[in-house]
Parts: sequence; C-alpha cells; structure tokens
Amino acid sequence: MTTETAIFAGGCFWCMVKPFDSQPGIISVVSGFTGGHVENPTYEQVKAHTTGHTEAVKITFDPAKVSYADLVEIYWHQTDPTDAMGQFQDRGDNYRPVIFVQNAQQRQIAEASKAKLQASALFDQPIVTKIEAVQPFYPAAAEHQRFYKNNPVVFAAQEAGGRADFIDKHWAQAPKVD
Repeated sequence: MTTETAIFAGGCFWCMVKPFDSQPGIISVVSGFTGGHVENPTYEQVKAHTTGHTEAVKITFDPAKVSYADLVEIYWHQTDPTDAMGQFQDRGDNYRPVIFVQNAQQRQIAEASKAKLQASALFDQPIVTKIEAVQPFYPAAAEHQRFYKNNPVVFAAQEAGGRADFIDKHWAQAPKVD
C-alpha cells in the first residue's frame, strides 16, 4: 500500500483529530507541532509562544481510498478560514490556520481549493489561511494523542468554545469547495 501525508493546523490540535480519525482511508492522525525554529518543542514551550510552532495534525492516508483534495475539504469544515491569529477561543500564532504542503501537487490542490472558497462568498471576509511548505513535524506527548477519546469531558469543553457552533452556522449547509 502506498501512503501519503497531509499536515493541517487549525487551532487546537485536540479538536482537529476527530474529524479525520474516522474517515475511510485514514491510517493515522498524530497531534504535534510544526512551523517553528526549535527542535522537539514541548507543549509548554509552544503554548508559551517561544518556539514559532503551531499546533497541527499529521495525517497518514491511503490515496487510493481518500484523496488529498477530500482531506483539504474536511480541513476547511473544521476551521474559521477568516481568522489568521487563532481559532475560536484559542488565540495566538501557535493556533494559526495553515495548510502545510508536501509537494507541488498538494500546493496546487490547496491553492485551488482556497481560491474556490474565496470565490464562493461563503464568508464576508478574506480567506486568510496560509499555505506553506512542509516543515519538520514533532509529535506531541502521548497524553495529547486521540485526546477526544481519552479525555471526553475536557474535549467537550474545548469544542464548546465556539468551534462546534461556528461549524454548524457556516459549514452545515455549505457546498463542497474542492
């Protein structure tokens, strides 16, 4: 089996795992950090805004079962693409929305999808999600993996911070953008 990876930052990584975790063709979803200047940062360092990293998820998938374009579509539906400095109650550069692309094909898919989303007029403000070249990805500690399953009460409180309501309001009836 051939696999590929996708890396998405969309606010709290705890909230970005569940939407991908149950999709057919997804082999693994790992919470971690990318986009910074410190090797092997800790959660505390990233949360303190000292490393330049953002929380992200690294998805390993089977492209014969799920396409990268499908993953980008799922990504959009988890985020507020008009908010460059965080997502929902999570504020700061370590929560910025970024699609980290592995190659020219992923970049083309992500940029075309972003352009289509902007043209859709689904949002009144510009789509500010960045598309950047992949950088080293560092998995977070074990307690941050599959957080929604291992800590359902804390996860529910995190989701209640605005993400679920935003998704219902903006994405429930939205057409696909890819």
